[in-house]
Amino acid sequence: MDPFAALADPVRRDLVVRLAGGPARVVDLTAEHAITRPAISRHLRLLTEAGLVSAEDHGRERHYRLERAGLAPVADLLAALRETPAPPVAESAFDGLDLEVRRTGRDRRTAPSSDASSDSPSTTQEDTA
Repeated sequence: MDPFAALADPVRRDLVVRLAGGPARVVDLTAEHAITRPAISRHLRLLTEAGLVSAEDHGRERHYRLERAGLAPVADLLAALRETPAPPVAESAFDGLDLEVRRTGRDRRTAPSSDASSDSPSTTQEDTA
C-alpha cells in the first residue's frame, strides 16, 4: 500500500502519531480508540504493508513501532512543496482579468452610441482592438 493512501485515514494517522512516541501493543492502542481491537489490527496491517509500521513479537504479545524511513516519500513531497516558489500573481487573478476584459469589450459593442455623428474611424478602430 502507498504511504499516502495509508495516511489518508484519520485512525491510521493517529496510530502513526501515537507510535512516534514509542512502541506499543495492540491492546494499548485499542484502549486509546473507540473502535474494536480487530479494527485496530486491520489498520496496523495496512500501515505495515505501507512500510510505516513494523511488528515485533515478544512472547505472546506483538509490539508495533513506527518505521520513520517509510515516511520518506511524504517528507519528500512536503519538502518539494515548501521549495516551490509561489507565483507572483495568483492564477485566479488572471481569470478575473480575462473576464473583465471580455465584459468590457461586450459592453462597448452593445452600448448605444450617444452621438452617431461622432463615430469616427479612429473610435471604430479602437473598439476592434
